[in-house]
Amino acid sequence: MTDDERLEQLTEDEFLARYRPEAYARPSVAVDVVIVTVAGGALKVYGVRRTAHPHRGRFALPGTFVREEERLESAAARVLREKAGLTRVFLEQLFTFGAPKRDPRMRVIAVAYLALMTEAELAGRDNALVEAIVSPAFEGLEEGGVSLTEADSEELACAFDHEAIIATAVRRLRGKLDYTPLGYRLLPREFTLLDLQRVHEVILGRSVNKDSFRRRMLATGELEATGTHEVGVGHRPAELYRHAPAALGRAEALAKGRR
Repeated sequence: MTDDERLEQLTEDEFLARYRPEAYARPSVAVDVVIVTVAGGALKVYGVRRTAHPHRGRFALPGTFVREEERLESAAARVLREKAGLTRVFLEQLFTFGAPKRDPRMRVIAVAYLALMTEAELAGRDNALVEAIVSPAFEGLEEGGVSLTEADSEELACAFDHEAIIATAVRRLRGKLDYTPLGYRLLPREFTLLDLQRVHEVILGRSVNKDSFRRRMLATGELEATGTHEVGVGHRPAELYRHAPAALGRAEALAKGRR
């Protein structure tokens, strides 16, 4: 009787009892989270400056190794809670990065997540987080490169392949901006049409025509007027809008249909 024939006669419990996982390579799995917001007319991401090798001193996205019995989403939420002091954050799985040499220590496969937050929500973040401004021109974005700078215009070098992860996050935002509610998650509950326009311009890296943009946004049926106007401004107060919950459901259904 051959080995294959013997295996076929085993029950599943017997097979699992004899199985030896150590006979196969077991790469480590990590999660990295791209925390994104739009503030001050800029697209910003948040990370840490590494204090240990490898890549000591470089900018790195908040990340961690996935525990043995932990779900990927739970690991991403744990990263935000433990390393950024953030809870109740919108998370979307972004992409899996598995180049063999992406981590010089060992084989590490990273599952990246996109976390979208408003400027107000980020006010409670851990002060140890480094705020990085993504270049508005996004030069070389299609090839995977982005330019990151701190508020003092000092350029930041990324650890591992985190530059490519951030570039992928920007591409995701650009690609889904027009047919999903992702852009609204970077805005407060109530906002002006100009606020919405600025979010689109920052993500796209270019200006849009004000009149045509407003007509297009209002024509989607995804916005509803609140009946109120902004206050405390030095100009004519603009009308405030919100993203209609019914429209949110329609947009997400459309997004699922396009995947």
